[in-house]
Amino acid sequence: MTLIKSISGIRGTIGGLAGENLTPIDAVKFASAYGVWLKQQREKDNHKVVVGRDARISGKMIQNLVMNTLVGMGIDVVDVGLSTTPTVEVAVPMEHADGGIILTASHNPKQWNALKLLNAKGEFLDAVEGGKILEIAESGAIDFADVDSLGKITKNKAYIDLHIIEVLDLDLVSVKAIEEANFRVVVDGVNSTGGIAIPLLLERLGVEVVKIHCEPNGHFPHNPEPLKEHLTDLSEAVKKHKADFGIVVDPDVDRLAFMDENGEMFGEEYTLVACADYVLSRTPGNTVSNMSSTRALRDVTEKHGGTYEASAVGEVNVVKLMKKNNVVIGGEGNGGIIYPASHYGRDALVGVALFLSLLAEKNMSVSELRKTYPSYFMGKKKIELTPGLDVDGILKTIEERYQNEKLTTIDGVKIDFAESWVHLRKSNTEPIIRIYTEAKSQDEADALADKFIAELGEIANI
Repeated sequence: MTLIKSISGIRGTIGGLAGENLTPIDAVKFASAYGVWLKQQREKDNHKVVVGRDARISGKMIQNLVMNTLVGMGIDVVDVGLSTTPTVEVAVPMEHADGGIILTASHNPKQWNALKLLNAKGEFLDAVEGGKILEIAESGAIDFADVDSLGKITKNKAYIDLHIIEVLDLDLVSVKAIEEANFRVVVDGVNSTGGIAIPLLLERLGVEVVKIHCEPNGHFPHNPEPLKEHLTDLSEAVKKHKADFGIVVDPDVDRLAFMDENGEMFGEEYTLVACADYVLSRTPGNTVSNMSSTRALRDVTEKHGGTYEASAVGEVNVVKLMKKNNVVIGGEGNGGIIYPASHYGRDALVGVALFLSLLAEKNMSVSELRKTYPSYFMGKKKIELTPGLDVDGILKTIEERYQNEKLTTIDGVKIDFAESWVHLRKSNTEPIIRIYTEAKSQDEADALADKFIAELGEIANI
């Protein structure tokens, strides 16, 4: 199964059979359903949608299909072209638009693409609203506009610049201190739109930028998920250029990871920990991350006198709990920073600016900064799903086996042990079971993950 309809949007591989992959027919089908849903939200004469994309090879094709489908429904489109997910999120309210669509499959390889759907606030749809769009798509009850009522497409390529201005205007971004620090930074833009946006932001902050893989041509030079094993080029470049640190983002620039001056990973999980440490030191309050994120955020939050709570995995779930708890910063342990003072969406540009502000204030190296935080180690593994596998039944068996431990079952099964935890869940974005673990050493985290992989295999007979 390579067409996945979930809380994270409509995601699939390009080509193949309609209904089984993300084909042109499927792009039109779901864009049409979104258009119907949009009109149901606000009854008025003219509706407007912001549409942007990452640099995937299939991006221009899918974007043209989506935009012209909306035009055919009488909806005006603002085409922001090559952009980032957070930039489109920021653009929707700036344009006073009724919604937005981002064409990106985030960290998935180049054969994937997706429609990520936004509401009038520039935020992802929740499960209820997303479910309505899926129902409309399956019903086929879609009414297109007559020839005198077609929408129009307006191009606006200014939004990355406008987004950068918005980031620089945030109260906690110390522009002057960053400029005076004279940082040298290597940026890996994975040949997508991060190669446009992140260097522009850094240059505005007076940072010397060394660019690798920053040509937005969609030919990813390595697996686009920003994990250590994929980032040997960045590690070598940081050391070669004697940089203060390295930055890598995913193709749509909502995930952010740092590499220290020695070419070692700062830790994707610690992107949020460091940014939260800085924000909480200036604006005390509460934090939220998802269940698969490090305990270090809890520790840092409590150090500053705040309260931490975990949500189900998925940005929309994190945002919902953030709003409920009125938090000052939150996000996901995969390098996703959500800073409400900017907007309720994961934003690598905001993360970069906050991290640089922290580093300039601390006047220490990135490796020294990392040592100031509690040391946890994570294992992130996965099992490919085979058709017909009863995932819910397998996870129920795990739940029964560990019923005497501290369990959380709002999203798969999370088991909290005294010195470690494991979280098992079905992915929203790929046909896999994810196995996340955390412990006091990497060996312990990996061993815990391997133990549960073996247990899942024994239960499922795979």
